[in-house]
Amino acid sequence: MATNIQAIRGIHDILPEQTPRWFAVESVMREVLNGYGYQEIRLPILEKTELFKRSIGEVTDIVEKEMYTFEDRNGESLTLRPEGTAGCLRACLEHGLLHNQVHRLWYCGPMFRHERPQKGRYRQFYQLGVETYGMAGPDIDAEIILLTDRLWRRLGIRDKLELQLNTLGSIEERLIYREKLVDYFSAHLDKLDEDSQRRLNTNPLRILDSKNPAMQTIISAAPELIDHLGTESREHFQAIRTMLDNLGVQYTVNTRLVRGLDYYSKTVFEWVTDELGAQGTVCAGGRYDNLIAQLGGKPNFAVGFALGMERLLALLELLTDLPETPTVDVYLIRMGNDAELAGLKLAEAIRDAIPNLKLLMNCSGGSFKSQFKKADKSSAQYALVLGEDEMLRGEVGIKSLRTDADQQNIPLADVITYLKQHALP
Repeated sequence: MATNIQAIRGIHDILPEQTPRWFAVESVMREVLNGYGYQEIRLPILEKTELFKRSIGEVTDIVEKEMYTFEDRNGESLTLRPEGTAGCLRACLEHGLLHNQVHRLWYCGPMFRHERPQKGRYRQFYQLGVETYGMAGPDIDAEIILLTDRLWRRLGIRDKLELQLNTLGSIEERLIYREKLVDYFSAHLDKLDEDSQRRLNTNPLRILDSKNPAMQTIISAAPELIDHLGTESREHFQAIRTMLDNLGVQYTVNTRLVRGLDYYSKTVFEWVTDELGAQGTVCAGGRYDNLIAQLGGKPNFAVGFALGMERLLALLELLTDLPETPTVDVYLIRMGNDAELAGLKLAEAIRDAIPNLKLLMNCSGGSFKSQFKKADKSSAQYALVLGEDEMLRGEVGIKSLRTDADQQNIPLADVITYLKQHALP
């Protein structure tokens, strides 16, 4: 006997009783994004591996350890996207969307990373991504933060999320800071864990992001990037803070916040919660002006963020009442050969006339008793009954499934009017 094939470890199914929650959250997201004038772009999940090596950085954990990469039949190296920014930018460059244009874009879909699966961290996970292009000023940085703040308020969880904010300055400023950081950590080499020792000469800023408790004392005493920034970087950061202060958006300046991707510059931010344990970052992003030229385009400006859907839904399930499986409004019971066809026609006529009514029709026969059991289990408010007797009289039986009211019969021609008056939610 063949054994059942199960899902790949770390890649999970989203079952019918869960999808209404996803739909409800996605609907709010669309409303908020539409309200800010953002447009949807749909992107492939497969890209050339070189795209991620050039954008994310070859010495990042994502590229070194986590990407799903393979050669196709033509010998070309392809990768399942581990994040969305690089693919979105590739699409905009390829289709000429960045030439003297301003864009506010968003996308939502699966990403892939080969990580150790745990709650809130999966090998296939879903992200909402927002990318903006062509705007240099701090007002667009503030806008995307305000957009996320509005989303949390719409979802009723703003008080459970903390905004952490930092600036990474320019590449030139970071290079100077990098040397000071290498000198500092080299003097404390014996106190660095294996990962941090490996990063010391490749990506020392990531050491600041280490979650190793044994290293927090040495990290807290390290030089701070903000002390090595020039006037322009400082003014840009201060302008964002002033806008957020004036609009009443609370935040914390976290000078150790560096993000895990090489392409960020100036603004970086994270929305974090202490409700989800170790996987507390729900949304993160920032400015990445240099990435466009890095991928072959003319120098330009870019700001964006990514939001983890699984983590957001996990937080919502802890804190709010999310929609359950949608209830059925009406269940159609059919009995007899003539009623089978007549019921099919009736169901379609009802759907034409009342598109927002949820009508479930019994299929594959069964006794009246078994069909009524299915109707009751469906959570429908009403059962429509069409049997041989009803057919002879030109009527339809209507039975309330949630009250003790007796079944009544009404003319077939009056069914749609009755349902509009009584069955709509």
